[in-house]
Amino acid sequence: MEERKVDVAIIGSGTAGLNAMGRVKRAEKDFVLINGGEPGTTCARVGCMPSKAIIQVAEDFHRRSLFVREGIEGGEQLKMDIPEALEHTRDLRDNFVDRVLSNSTDHLSEDVFIQQYARFVEPGVVELEDGQRIRAEKFVIATGSTPIVPEAWKAFGDRIVTTDEFFELEDLPASMAVIGLGVIGLELGQAIARLGVKVTGIDLSENIGGITDPEVNKAAIEVIGKEFPLWLGQGAEITEEPDGRLRVTAGENSVVVDKIFASLGRRPNLDRLGLDKLGIALDERGIPAYNPNTMQIGDHPLFLAGDVNADRPILHEAGDEGKIAGYNAGHDEIRAFQRKTPLAIVFSDPNIISVGSRFADLEADSFKVGEMKIAPVGRALIMGKNRGTIRVYADKQSGRLLGAEMVAPRGENLAHLLAWCIQKEMTVGELIQMPFYHPVMEEALQAALTSLYHQVEAKNAGPIAELISID
Repeated sequence: MEERKVDVAIIGSGTAGLNAMGRVKRAEKDFVLINGGEPGTTCARVGCMPSKAIIQVAEDFHRRSLFVREGIEGGEQLKMDIPEALEHTRDLRDNFVDRVLSNSTDHLSEDVFIQQYARFVEPGVVELEDGQRIRAEKFVIATGSTPIVPEAWKAFGDRIVTTDEFFELEDLPASMAVIGLGVIGLELGQAIARLGVKVTGIDLSENIGGITDPEVNKAAIEVIGKEFPLWLGQGAEITEEPDGRLRVTAGENSVVVDKIFASLGRRPNLDRLGLDKLGIALDERGIPAYNPNTMQIGDHPLFLAGDVNADRPILHEAGDEGKIAGYNAGHDEIRAFQRKTPLAIVFSDPNIISVGSRFADLEADSFKVGEMKIAPVGRALIMGKNRGTIRVYADKQSGRLLGAEMVAPRGENLAHLLAWCIQKEMTVGELIQMPFYHPVMEEALQAALTSLYHQVEAKNAGPIAELISID
């Protein structure tokens, strides 16, 4: 049987795999990049980029509801051509994918970029679909993830839609149940509701969008719940109606819909790899134990990176993990890297944000909370988006900023400012010494930080502290 030897084999050509490849090339190691299925990143094909395209279309169309208030005539006459909007989204999606490929795998020879599935047959050796074997000193596993669909639901065929199918739809149904109100469920659920689909949102959890702060969660439910009903705290059951439509029941609630958007999370693409051949145990999620600072699986010459580990399924984190895995696969000595401040954004309207430590992660009585409601914020009022709340957390004694959760317009920008400050280990006192323009959304953050400053023990020395203490 034909066998080829390389220094490093990278399995998966998504964001993590491509970033790993960059580090392996920099280390001047001989490598192959193996990819089964569609090339291109999840983000570009079915994730963050096409979803933002349809979200933008929906938001632009939704703005017409403010036209009368603003004195713009004829807004109510505007119509939405759904097939055209979906084609526009696909055109942008294809452009994003082409850009990824043209800047990465399009430049690799067939000997280096192998478009086949691979499976471990013994330690250090994978076998491809055509029978060829690749022996490598180290492997980077960056095989990504797949949407979860319960086995019983598969009998309903194309009436169950995941992100893998959503962007291929040529039209939207009249009604849809969105089951799972995490990032994707909220983003696309709100978008299609704004495009005219009758949406019902359902989640087993009482929280939406990954929020753990009860006050922020309450605000988010209030805002999103005005656009479509939210059934929380109950699992969903699906049955087929005589006319072929689907009945979704959650507790005492029931609705009949044309299609269901299943956004129940994603499972790691590890089942094809044959990790059992290497004696590697998997946890209840189907993931092997690994070090998040080195990406190494136990003491094996294997490195796990990107969505496949289900830790931080976000593009910039996948990129960082790929770089860490690629660096360690390309060097003899295993090096641990400090991870960046956690940052998560739901591109709903308003944005739902968590940055740094989440509320549920903090020890009771060790931190203080600063809060600002969005309702009276001048810039938000002008935009017609004065909904939500900002909550920021700091160490009670030192005043060091720890994290934040919020539902706020332009929260994506506020979150970045906070992430940078948390990573620099700044105190609340230092933050409120920074300039804040008027009128901007950052003033809402300033108010939350000022509220927080009054509660922590550490105070700034000098005139600033005196000024802040003025009522």
